[in-house]
This record gives sequence, C-alpha cells and structure tokens, in this order.
Amino acid sequence: MLLTSNGTARSGDRVRAVRSPSLAPDPGLGLSGRIILGDCIAALDALPANSVDMVFADPPYNLQLQGELHRPDDSLVDAVTDSWDQFDSFAAYDAFTRAWLAAARRVLKPNGSLWVIGSYHNIFRVGTALQDLGFWVLNDVIWRKANPMPNFRGRRFTNAHETLIWASRDAKARYTFNYEALKAGNEDVQVRSDWFIPLCTGEERLKDQAGRKVHPTQKPEALIARVLLASSKPGDVVLDPFFGSGTTGAVAKRLGRRFIGIERDPAYARAAEARILSVEPLAEASLAAFTTAREAPRVAFASLVERGMVAPGTVLTDEKQRFQAVVRPDGSLMAGPQVGSIHKIGALVQGAQACNGWTFWHVTDNGRLSPIDALRARIREEMGAS
Repeated sequence: MLLTSNGTARSGDRVRAVRSPSLAPDPGLGLSGRIILGDCIAALDALPANSVDMVFADPPYNLQLQGELHRPDDSLVDAVTDSWDQFDSFAAYDAFTRAWLAAARRVLKPNGSLWVIGSYHNIFRVGTALQDLGFWVLNDVIWRKANPMPNFRGRRFTNAHETLIWASRDAKARYTFNYEALKAGNEDVQVRSDWFIPLCTGEERLKDQAGRKVHPTQKPEALIARVLLASSKPGDVVLDPFFGSGTTGAVAKRLGRRFIGIERDPAYARAAEARILSVEPLAEASLAAFTTAREAPRVAFASLVERGMVAPGTVLTDEKQRFQAVVRPDGSLMAGPQVGSIHKIGALVQGAQACNGWTFWHVTDNGRLSPIDALRARIREEMGAS
C-alpha cells in the first residue's frame, strides 16, 4: 500500500482515505516500513519532529546535460534526462536543496545523522546548504566506482566517483558510529573514507518487461549497506526522501532497520514496493549489536582470582617475558616492593604513564602464554556479553 503525502492511500486506480503520515508501518510491507507517495517536502513536513534516526538522501543532481550523449559507435547513452533532475537555475536548485534539508533536519532525532550523495554537479552546493542550516559535517566519503561509464567525448577525465557527505544534526550530537564492528569486518583495520564498490548491474538492476532500466540512477545495495551498517542500529528508523527504486528500503529490511521512503513517481514507488516485499530479513542473531570493549560488562581482575582462573602466587609476565609481577590473594599485583592494580604495576615496570594491564600481562594457560584478557573474555561469555 502506498501512502500519499496528503494522507491518502493508493492501490491500483483506487484511492481511499487513511490517516496522515506517521511512523506506522504499511500493512503490505510489514513492520519494516512504508512508502509515502508524493512531494518529499510536503511529506517531511507531515512527519513528527525528532522521529527519525538516520536520513539517506539521493537527491536530483541537476546534471545540466546539454543535448544527447552518444558512444563512439553513435549509439545513444541512456543518460538521466528526466524532468525531476532539471531545474531552471542554480538559484532554483539551491532553494529546493535548502527546503528539503531543513525539513529533513526537523524530523531527525537530536543524535541522528544524515547522508547525502551527489556528483561534482551538485555536491558542493549541497555541502554549503548543510553547513548553513546547522548540520555538522563528519566525513566526506568517496565512492570510487569499479566499473564507471567512460568519458565518450574524450574531453575530460573519466568521472569515476561520487561523493557522500555524512553529517550529524549539529556539532554536539552523539551520533551512531559502529566503529568497532566496521573495523572487525575490515580485518581489524580502520575503514577509510574511500570506498571501492561496483555500480549496480546484473540481477540487482531493476528492469521492466522491455528490458529497460526501471530507474536511471539506482544505487548498489552494497553502498547503502555500508552506510546503514556504519551509522545505524537494528530497529532504527531510516528515512529516504528520494526513494526511487527502493534500494534503501530493501537494504534496511534485510538489515533489521525500519524505513520510511518518500517518492513522487507512482511507477517508481510501485517498483520499490514489489522489490521490498521480496526481501527476506537476515536472522536476528546475525544482526545483534556488536559489543565493544567499552560497552562490555566490567570484570575485575580479582574475579579471576576468586574463580581460581589465576591462583594467588602466580607470576605474570609481559608477552616478551621482560617483566614479572606476582598475583596477590586480593587481586592486586606485587613487583618488588611495589603493590597495585594490574594497570598501575604494568605502567610502573615499564616506566610508562599508563598501561592496559589486561593486554600487557600474560599468564601460562594450557601450556601457552596468553593475555589475561583472554580469561576475562571467558567470564564475559558466561555473562552472555562476549
């Protein structure tokens, strides 16, 4: 079922009155979300303030194409020539951009964030509007396309990337960033701000019965998935004010997020709805929140002694066995005449200002030298928070 921005529902050629847009899901789309059919600014204005966790926006780029574009063999390039991407002037585009950004900022929760994607045609104008409206830019991310369209005229570089701006609602927002989870999935290396992802092709590309693209600028699911995994949590409400073919909704449903999509073209909205209905969410266990060391329950070193995992009198060493300390019955360590916590004694023996004793001190466990943090992990696993 498609909700119009004035609070009506469309089903085929029939229109019947329903409640005005809220955060309620569509019956057809289940608990995952709903699609509002209509103007994005009017639909945003009808939503409750401070109700959305994240916005992903793929607005018109105002490409300013002049005439048809042909390949060297004189075949026509299927470029973006739709009316929704055409504006009379830069001033008209700027006014539109400021209007939808202001409306999106109103519905964002105080700690929410916004992503907007664009090309060199528009992204710098969008960035200025973002900052003028009070958003706080966190990153600009370069989506480097693995398979970009060539520059057929040969007068410029191949346009092989697009830019995403990630911004919090204001400078003081405590926005979501799943740093540890992203790092773990990147072989324990920080994820960079340049992303190498192919264009949407193959079976993922929606096509009509004649084999034509349903939407000219359909984004790859891998790109949206990285955005959602980086800056939202399962159960969050993700808003896409330029829903198009519904990529944001499809990825949100698969990843256990809820979504609101706004789309003014009925054909695009119907295609998006059909697409999302076919998506199966991933198992809840695979979507469980990644627990960082800071978020994990506190376990004192004395707990290891009390449980008999480390016996009083045990000699702890560093990984290279340069330093030693003896475990006392109360869970403190002794190095020569000095007594203190695992952190204090670890710093003391190194002559350092600070030390993470959990990773510095090692103990022989099953014949192997292991950090005492491995023993702490066992206790956390028992607590269901490993």
